[in-house]
Amino acid sequence: MSRTGKVFSWTGGILLLLVVAVVIFIATFDWNRLKPTINQKVSTELNRPFAIRGDLGVKWERHRDEPGWRSWVPWPHVHADDIVLGNPPTIPDVTMVQLQRVEATLAPLALLGKQVYIPWIKLTQPDARLIQTADKHNNWTFNLANSDESAKDQPPSAWSFRLDNVVFDQGNIRYRDAINRADVRVTVDPLGKPVPYAQLAGGKGDEKGAADFVFGWQASGTYNNERLSGDGKIGGMLALRSDAHPFPVAADVRNGTTRVRVEGTVSDPLNLGGLDLRLRFSGDTLANLYGLTGVLLPDTPPYETDGHLTARFRDAGGMRFRYEKFNGHIGDSDIHGTLTYTQSKPRPRLEGELTSRQLRMADLGPLIGVNSGKGSEKTEKAKAARGDKSTQPADRVLPHDKFDTKSWDAMDADVKFRGARIEHSDKLPISDLYTHLILKQGDLRLDPLRFAIAGGSLNASIRLEGNRSPMQGRADIHARNLRLKQLFADVTAMQSSLGQINGDAKLTGSGNSVADLLATSNGDLKVLMNDGLISRSLMEIVGLNVGNYVVGKLFGDDEVAINCAAADLDIRNGLARSRLLVFDTENAVINVTGTTNFANERLDLSIDPASKGIRIITLRSPLYVRGTFKNPDAGVKAGPLIARGAAAVALGAVVAPAAALLALISPSEGDSNQCTNVLQPKKK
Repeated sequence: MSRTGKVFSWTGGILLLLVVAVVIFIATFDWNRLKPTINQKVSTELNRPFAIRGDLGVKWERHRDEPGWRSWVPWPHVHADDIVLGNPPTIPDVTMVQLQRVEATLAPLALLGKQVYIPWIKLTQPDARLIQTADKHNNWTFNLANSDESAKDQPPSAWSFRLDNVVFDQGNIRYRDAINRADVRVTVDPLGKPVPYAQLAGGKGDEKGAADFVFGWQASGTYNNERLSGDGKIGGMLALRSDAHPFPVAADVRNGTTRVRVEGTVSDPLNLGGLDLRLRFSGDTLANLYGLTGVLLPDTPPYETDGHLTARFRDAGGMRFRYEKFNGHIGDSDIHGTLTYTQSKPRPRLEGELTSRQLRMADLGPLIGVNSGKGSEKTEKAKAARGDKSTQPADRVLPHDKFDTKSWDAMDADVKFRGARIEHSDKLPISDLYTHLILKQGDLRLDPLRFAIAGGSLNASIRLEGNRSPMQGRADIHARNLRLKQLFADVTAMQSSLGQINGDAKLTGSGNSVADLLATSNGDLKVLMNDGLISRSLMEIVGLNVGNYVVGKLFGDDEVAINCAAADLDIRNGLARSRLLVFDTENAVINVTGTTNFANERLDLSIDPASKGIRIITLRSPLYVRGTFKNPDAGVKAGPLIARGAAAVALGAVVAPAAALLALISPSEGDSNQCTNVLQPKKK
């Protein structure tokens, strides 16, 4: 052998011995010696305690699935027992994650391409505890050691990381949140055999190309101090990084009286691609959804909706959720529409359009603190569970429950609503409701608010400035052409009447309830009615017991035609005084004077009739109406008698302000409206 050959032989032999020595060293090395270094290095990088407390070892095995000669290359299989990850100093608990055992395999040849490739990781009995304290510190936000400003200027690493799959036998997660008053336990188990998405999604899995369900989960505990329970299924860890196959999710969760059910997919979940879900809500009041969704909604009767939810998480204007083409009911009212919720700055924003083919007026009661009737006990119970106790005094009629204006600034809104038919009573036709709700910086407007009623219309503009304390309220209301025969469909004699009611009201007030707004109100109210009739039976139908008494005293049991009824009220600081409140009937002119106090809900009215001509009304003395709204008291004044011969033949001859109400008569009515002649001032 030549000298050169000997050199190569010795060199090759030495290299082979070195390789054998390295292999023997690696195979026999006690990897537990590295635990202190690994524990310290990971703890420093994560800024929280980390420890491998059990055995750490490496086993080398051939990977027979590799092609050709690669199948002879041994792969390291790493295992570590009893691993603990702790919490940052701001969290009082010691442990965040604990694993009984971790096993993983590493592809060695991938290191030559500067890639750390781990085909699989197996976790044994993983246990995680997610915690958020009352001062908004949590343990799932990591403050990494290399995440400072200087690291941002460094070029990106040439190394890449790839993980194909994560498997585990059973996982347990506990979530405790002092802000959301939550304490929830979740158990995640493998299904054993993957379940095709189409099997649970009504055959839509093939169309969406969704991955299979791999894990099932169950949850129990409390959220917002309400009992929470739920179950569902999710895809495997491999599907989390798949661009081609959306990650499947299915859940059925109950929180208190609220139930949420979803089935659908998450696209590109690791990069927050988006959602495509069938979403169903049900519960005792929509207001309870605020704690679950962050969407501000009013108190309502029991509800249920079913629709399609899509989400885009990376829109320039913020995360965008669209609940489209949903159908459902609120109380006995059907509801349909599409709503879009955007996590914009400085406040989230809700936009959309809603429709209802048949709206039950009582279902709107909780919006102003009024009992909605059917299902109202569930709504009240749900409000009590949130700590919203009713403040309605037992001796008051006007709604005293407070508007929750402190939460109005949590969201802006721009929502349009249409109601085709409104059910108020069996005999009162209301239809074609339309309103445009705008909420901005706590300032709520319903402009316009209009609907058709009794052959006429009501148009209003409502503003509630919830960003002021106390809340400031404004209302501008106009009623036109309300036909008497439709308003009083139960009164047979009224069906031949051509009369109608017109009115205007402008009011301002301050306070956080309907009662407070009226108690401080300022403004005026004008109402005009022509060609009607009045009787005791009419008072009984509309439920006015005091009116029944008064009409009986004035006219006995007869039905009396009303040529014109006019009201012009001046309201100051909640006290309504009558500039003019007069009924011109076929028998007499009846003047009503006095006050109505909305602050203490008391009446102090005098009713003075003046007979027309020969026919004398039955009453010989004026009447009074006193007492409270809830318990009014009516009677005959003991002292004065009605002065004979003091009757007037027309309102215009008695009270000058009557002519101001002529503006409520539309030009199309002309002389057909009796109030036209009655209200005209008489020439001397």
